[in-house]
Order: sequence, then structure tokens, then C-alpha cells
Amino acid sequence: MYRKLLSFFDRLEDKIRIRLSHSPVLYSLIGAVGIVLIWKGVWETAELFPWLFGPASVLLGVIILLVTGLLVSFFIGDSIIISGFKQEKKLVEKTGDEVKSEMEVLIKMEKKIEHLEKDVHEIQGEKRRII
Repeated sequence: MYRKLLSFFDRLEDKIRIRLSHSPVLYSLIGAVGIVLIWKGVWETAELFPWLFGPASVLLGVIILLVTGLLVSFFIGDSIIISGFKQEKKLVEKTGDEVKSEMEVLIKMEKKIEHLEKDVHEIQGEKRRII
């Protein structure tokens, strides 16, 4: 029963998503309404518990986000953390020459990867011929 219900909603979601993807503005508006309604429901549910006001709700929210690992990634973002570890500049702080230099390095790396892929395919072809 559970699988049938899950399968039904999965197929329904696929059909709706495919249809709405042709109208991005409508898709985003429907998504926005859905998000607002979810948070409205969460807010109203939290109001049913008198101890969930002020500092208690902040503390509980922080604990939930810390335990699930979402606090840092949500408020800061992974790319900012990684660039901090690498001691990289923010994109707005980089000069045009630095950005151009990075692009050149990336293009060279992409060409090397493409060359390696060709080599791997050749080796696999030779291996098949031998076997």
C-alpha cells in the first residue's frame, strides 16, 4: 500500500514538474506559495507550545540545525568555507588578470583531461582486442 501511494505521488510529481518547467515564472510562483505555506504551518504549530517563544525557540532551532549539519552550510555556504580554507580571494576582489589567468589554467586542465580520456579509451580498446 505504501509503495503504491509513494509511486503514485512520484509519477504525479514528475508530470507536474515536466509541465511546469515550460513556464518558469508560474513554476517559481507556485513554489514560493508552497514554501510560505509550509513555514506558516510550522510557525502556527510552534505557537501551540507556550515554551517555544523567544530564546527557547532560537536555542531549539540552533540545536536542530547543528545536529543535522545544516547550520553552517545554510547560513554560510560550502563555497565560502572552501575558499576560506584555500585562502582565496572573493571573485569581486580578484583583478581581471587573475580571473583570466584562472580561466587559462582551467582550459589547460580541461584539455589534459580530454587527452587522458582519449588515452583511456584507446587502452580499453586495445585491452578488448587482446582478450
